[in-house]
Amino acid sequence: MTIFGAIEAGGTKFVCGVGNARDGSLRTASIPTRDPDTTFADVCDFFREAVGLGPLSGIGLASFGPIGVNPAALDYGHILATTKPGWEGTDMIGRLRDALNLPIALDTDVNAAALAEAACGAEPVRHLAYVTVGTGIGVGLVVDGRSVNGMAHPEIGHILVRRHPAHGDFPGICRFHGDCLEGMAAGPALEAAWPGHNQHFPEDHPFWAVESDYIAQLCMNLILTTAPERIVLGGGVMKQERLFPLIQARTLELLGGYAHGVTDMAAMRRMIVAPSCSEPSGLIGAYLLAEGCVEPEALSLSPRVVCEA
Repeated sequence: MTIFGAIEAGGTKFVCGVGNARDGSLRTASIPTRDPDTTFADVCDFFREAVGLGPLSGIGLASFGPIGVNPAALDYGHILATTKPGWEGTDMIGRLRDALNLPIALDTDVNAAALAEAACGAEPVRHLAYVTVGTGIGVGLVVDGRSVNGMAHPEIGHILVRRHPAHGDFPGICRFHGDCLEGMAAGPALEAAWPGHNQHFPEDHPFWAVESDYIAQLCMNLILTTAPERIVLGGGVMKQERLFPLIQARTLELLGGYAHGVTDMAAMRRMIVAPSCSEPSGLIGAYLLAEGCVEPEALSLSPRVVCEA
């Protein structure tokens, strides 16, 4: 059994695993995200302590962003402008390479999750969007079986949305755009708009209509611009399962019958779904990144990855 290291690096925690995408993890650990030095010390200790499970063939890093994804750029693998204190400029690949001396494959956390959901769902698809709604809002895209990056990775979580009337004059919290999607609908925005609820809202609270409307606007835009076969909604906010039928119904309403193939609720329920991976999608995607670096012929999908040996 060939085994790899996998890291789903998030703003709240780093989920680390040893295993592979097909068989799952042999060992995992959840490491709180603190400052870079402390966090990476614990991450590297985890992989050193897992040496008894067998030699690692490489590591897949599915990272929060913004992060440099262009291998030809000087900022490749570095965290870019971020609201995460102390992390801007952090060389994510360099820290792992120097400590572990293994090939490393990089993509964003949401792109990795999209790869995993496209490959591991009950009906694998080649065109998929993965959305995380949590501390921030991010979108990963898989088109024709490959994750989408260009001069940078997509930042669809910062699109502008129509303001819901129940939000009143709430200005949004994004330090770059104020009332973009993330500034209005991510977890910290919910707490800022309605403090004291800790994201647990009574059934008659306006949150349900407001949040489902914003995420439905995102889903509508994804359907009209990228034509995915499936939209997977993950992240902490989406653990509130009551949101799913509200989002599906509102997306259908917003589309107004214009999108081919999703003109009724049955089709919308197949289109907009919860994650299906048995482990965190970003972690499975990180295994796929590592495997695509070392043995791409073994994968059902072929992510475009660059290995840092």
